[in-house]
Amino acid sequence: MDYKRSTRVAELLREVISEIITNQLKDPAVGKITMTRVKLSDDLKNARVYFSLLGSASQRQSAIAGLKRATGFIRAETARKINLRHAPELQFFYDDTLDYVENIENLIKKIHEKEPRSE
Repeated sequence: MDYKRSTRVAELLREVISEIITNQLKDPAVGKITMTRVKLSDDLKNARVYFSLLGSASQRQSAIAGLKRATGFIRAETARKINLRHAPELQFFYDDTLDYVENIENLIKKIHEKEPRSE
């Protein structure tokens, strides 16, 4: 099975960025986040980094702000740990997939609660 280079590098970036945030970033605004995926352009110059966070909307906004403040540090550390000609530009986004799944589950529960039980 063939994989594009950008796909392999994106997975490596996810692992390295996650390690940097967990072990080296000391910003309490970022808190406990989980890197979910990285979408990397084919030319390896731009990376969209998605994360999830259990918490309120204000905690999410605080985490995004903290990540934006630390983007230069994270990019420099990533460049140091990964041997690429150019470190990609990083953009951080909240991954709302878990919120979407939770909403769907709640809707399904409501539907099942309204159904009469046939016994």
